[in-house]
Amino acid sequence: ENISDFSLNTTDCIQVVVPEEVFFTVAAAGILENLLILIAIVRNKNLHLPMYFFICSLAISDMLGSLYKTLENIFIILCKMGYLTRHGDFEKKLDDAMDSMFILSLLGSIFSLLAIAADRYITIFYALRYHNIMTLRRALVILAVIWTFCAGSSIAIALFSYEAATVIPFTILFPLMMFFILCLYVHMFLLARAHAKKIASLPTSTVQHRTNMKGAITLTIFLGVFLCCWAPFVLHILLARFCPHNPYCACYMSIFHVNGTLIMCNAIIDPMIFAFRSPELRSTFKKMFYCSR
Repeated sequence: ENISDFSLNTTDCIQVVVPEEVFFTVAAAGILENLLILIAIVRNKNLHLPMYFFICSLAISDMLGSLYKTLENIFIILCKMGYLTRHGDFEKKLDDAMDSMFILSLLGSIFSLLAIAADRYITIFYALRYHNIMTLRRALVILAVIWTFCAGSSIAIALFSYEAATVIPFTILFPLMMFFILCLYVHMFLLARAHAKKIASLPTSTVQHRTNMKGAITLTIFLGVFLCCWAPFVLHILLARFCPHNPYCACYMSIFHVNGTLIMCNAIIDPMIFAFRSPELRSTFKKMFYCSR
């Protein structure tokens, strides 16, 4: 509905439609993969660490994103079949609930990535005091604050999504948080070599430093994948709100379904990064599969 008839008539771009089968397949794969990550971390007590709890938070955010797109497509199919209308009271409430889930997924992913980045930063530069700074209880408190804030914000933004005063802070938050995380990365990698020299004389410091830097590289991959998958959709929201009748904006909005598919692809790629980069998770997966057999 963000693409009006007027905007469609002023652009030669044809709307790109992704088959519903592709949507449901990608969404189901994302949900199952992230559910597998959650089960692996819950079952292995050795993974009950702050870092893996933050990873669980990111996995839950990815699952919500896939679930949102699944429910949205079911809603569209029911509307096409005539079981639901697009402008009824029940449908309006359902649409607000799905919008709230989408915003919750986006905010949860952003703040989960921020929490993981902060955890990696403390691990690298305060390695000797890490377990005193980032305790398990403190990590749970951080996650509780994050999800409480994200839930409240998602409900407020969904209810007042038609107000510019709501859309602007929401869209500004995305690049602002990404810029903050990027600054944290730059600071992390610039000081990594100097920090490595200071702790070189400590036992197992080289191995520990390599492990920490591997975690930082993994987080960098997460951030790159997140930007590639979510940034096009956030740009769509901005264009739909501020220039819906511009032919160039309408041309970009014609790939709405492709941008939605990218969000679900993020939920598939993240667990693959977990499994590929984490020996602990790979070992846990092997034990789970062998036990099931």
